[in-house]
This record gives sequence, C-alpha cells and structure tokens, in this order.
Amino acid sequence: MEFKKAEFQDAAAIMKIIKAAQRYLKNKGIDQWQKNYPNLETIKNDIENSYSYLLKKDKIIIATAAIIFGEDPTYNYIEAGDWICEGKYGVIHRAAVAEDYKGQGIISKIFKESFKLAKAEAADSIRIDTHPKNFPMQRAIEKEDFKYCGIIYTADQSKRLAYEKII
Repeated sequence: MEFKKAEFQDAAAIMKIIKAAQRYLKNKGIDQWQKNYPNLETIKNDIENSYSYLLKKDKIIIATAAIIFGEDPTYNYIEAGDWICEGKYGVIHRAAVAEDYKGQGIISKIFKESFKLAKAEAADSIRIDTHPKNFPMQRAIEKEDFKYCGIIYTADQSKRLAYEKII
C-alpha cells in the first residue's frame, strides 16, 4: 500500500469515498457529515494546503484523511475533560475508507501513517474526534490507543467525542 499526499486530480476519487461515507452515516442515523460537509471545496482546500492524504492499493485510492499540524480552533475548548498534552499536535479530520475496504483495518493504517508524520513534524500528539453515535470509528480510535479526553464542539456546535494519543 502507498500513503501519499493527494493531488488535485485525486479530488473526484476522494469525493466518491466521502459521499459513500456520508450515505453510510445517514443510513445509520448519524447526523455527522450530513450538512454538505465535507464537500468538494473542502477537499480541494485540503489538497491546496497539503493536508489531504491518500492510501492506495494497486493504484486505487482506498482511504483518505486530512492530517493537519498546528493549532485547531475547534480544539481550544474541551468540556468534561482535558487534553493530555499541551505541546504541538496534529489533527486527523475527514478520515474515510472506501466501501469495498471497510472492516479490513484500513483506517488503522491511516492512523499509523499520521503517527509517522507527527514524529517528522516534531509533534507531541495526535488528536481526533468523532460523533457520539459513530461506534465503528470510536472502536477504531480506541484500538490505536487514543485516550478519550472529553467533548468538543464543531463550528456548527455539533457535539464530538475527542481523543488524543501521545507520540
């Protein structure tokens, strides 16, 4: 498998994975990613800012995530808990796996690659959040030894469970 930064020509394939994830969440009754987010503009912005990464298998994009280093305003306030680390951190956003590859541990490969990036960036930790009803993602996050830290709120005031892993 190949892990690499996304390029603009990858945007349509990334959106195909995102749209499938949006349908999956909707079918499970989870309102995460249901308000035209993430959209093509979000993905293109991630690519433009070098945040967008892909996982390819046999030249096919099978997973995607935005991995961002630096302060994330969404994470400035945490309720009912605390962050573990106050140092430099990276954040995993918009992580999704292609439908045909779900349940194969692919998201853990994205997480492991983010840990390598964090070391290269001299970051102390990686943070991630997910919807309170997104149990598959919660299990995947906890399987990679992220620790639950509390509750954060997205820009639209949606509640998210927040996690952190020291690198």
